[in-house]
Amino acid sequence: MLSYQPLGDSGLRIEFSKEINRATIIKIRSFLDILEAQGHKFIIESVPGYNTLTVFYRPLLISYEGLVCICKELERQHFSTFTNLTETIDILNVKDLSNAKDTFKVSDRVIEIPVLYGGEHGPDLEDVAYTNGLTAEQVIEIHAEPVYLVYIIGFTPGFPYLGEMSEKIATPRLAEPRLNVKAGSVGIANQQTGIYSVDSPGGWRIIGHTPLKIFNPASDTPFLLNAGDMLIFKSIDRDEYEEIHGRVEHEQHRH
Repeated sequence: MLSYQPLGDSGLRIEFSKEINRATIIKIRSFLDILEAQGHKFIIESVPGYNTLTVFYRPLLISYEGLVCICKELERQHFSTFTNLTETIDILNVKDLSNAKDTFKVSDRVIEIPVLYGGEHGPDLEDVAYTNGLTAEQVIEIHAEPVYLVYIIGFTPGFPYLGEMSEKIATPRLAEPRLNVKAGSVGIANQQTGIYSVDSPGGWRIIGHTPLKIFNPASDTPFLLNAGDMLIFKSIDRDEYEEIHGRVEHEQHRH
């Protein structure tokens, strides 16, 4: 059963689970797709989180109780679908996620993110390896092996939260966050991984850097990644990194 709570005087917070996992995020996205398809004019915005969905509404057009009734009816009509959905996701191998598109909505996009791991671009790689009793090469191999699902976009514009990273390389955040982490830095925080989209303070363990622009405000499509996209990391060497970086910079200046 979903849990409903008011958020201020114009928000409804729906909790789908106490847990953060792939099944929960897919249930949230499915619920959101159905709600948005209904085209309600009284809904201003719906914001998915790791295990919640927050719906901001116009209180002059609908009451809190009225919105809850609509969402509970949606839950009643589709709850069996969500239950089957959870069972389906639980038995799927991570790499078989694309085969389940008929069961739940997942983007057709699989984005390859080239990463130069270690060295000046990945100053915490050795610490991650030491913490987990691995070599740096093993950390890279484990990190680049899965097909990740972009759970949500947040923290900074375009920052992708990629859940369910292998616990074999899970590492706590830094005790003292850095004052500035360069855009494109690939980081680890406990069992999460993500990519810094802009230069910003941050406490994630930085293990590499991508030459791609994760957030480009000058572009018609400023976000490289969206919630629901699938993502794979590809380890590259310095020559490949410099070649891609040069190409990306040239494209940006051309436009």
